[in-house]
Amino acid sequence: MKYINNTVVMKRMKTRLNLNKIWKMIFLFATSLALLALVLLLIRIISQGTGYLNWDFLNNFGSRFPEKAGIKAALVGSFYLMLVIAPVSMFIGVGTAIYLEEYAKKNKITDFIQMNISNLAGVPSIAFGLLGLTIFVRMFALGKSILAAGFTMSLLILPVIIVAAQEAIRAVPKEQREASYGMGATKWQTITRVVLPSAIPGILTGSILALSRAVGETAPLVVLGIPVILQFLPDGLLSQFTTLPLQIFDWAKRPQEEFQYVAAAGIIVLMIFLVIMNSIAITIRNKFQKRY
Repeated sequence: MKYINNTVVMKRMKTRLNLNKIWKMIFLFATSLALLALVLLLIRIISQGTGYLNWDFLNNFGSRFPEKAGIKAALVGSFYLMLVIAPVSMFIGVGTAIYLEEYAKKNKITDFIQMNISNLAGVPSIAFGLLGLTIFVRMFALGKSILAAGFTMSLLILPVIIVAAQEAIRAVPKEQREASYGMGATKWQTITRVVLPSAIPGILTGSILALSRAVGETAPLVVLGIPVILQFLPDGLLSQFTTLPLQIFDWAKRPQEEFQYVAAAGIIVLMIFLVIMNSIAITIRNKFQKRY
């Protein structure tokens, strides 16, 4: 009987090992397929766009002629837009997460708020564009300005930042809070000196993904009526502007083949912009991870 049981156990173990190998091969194939698609996309973009990537391309404004087209206005406009989106979304998002996790009572109202925040993360971006058009462009008369677009894009990424900040705050051990209270610290001192420094790596991880999404979005900006081509630089937060994704979108839909190469050059610049922005955030996150 013991021999039979051992045989059955060995068969089950062998079946599980074979099943694990099958799943491992499936996952490896899926990963390889995704990496292959990414590599092919990068090769095509780089091969098409490097010929137009030069100083004139970075220093020229938009043009009807591909050899004269540039992204100066779009690059500066994207930078100004991020100057609005980053502080507004992170201040409101982290503040909301602190309230929900540290101050709000756990009842049906907070559960309802939490459920709606999670649901907002899946709302199509064009819906936020309509909301921004109604509130910021028309109600507050901000027009097609950097402020109106920045507030709209902040609303778009707020749910992601709130959820990420909540998870990071929730992951801080209770022992750290209790030790702070035991030393005589107030609740606010505990939050600012113990909870937030420990949660910053997780908060920044979610914020990096959210800000990257904001940089690459076009649908809300199209709804707001942000112009595609400008021949001047914005002189303030109430000035009109354009962004890299809008400029690339305009070039990509033009029938001339040369504009496809110009669009590829714009995509390269956009990726470099994202890499620089993410590298700064990752550097800050790593510093806090080493410290806490």
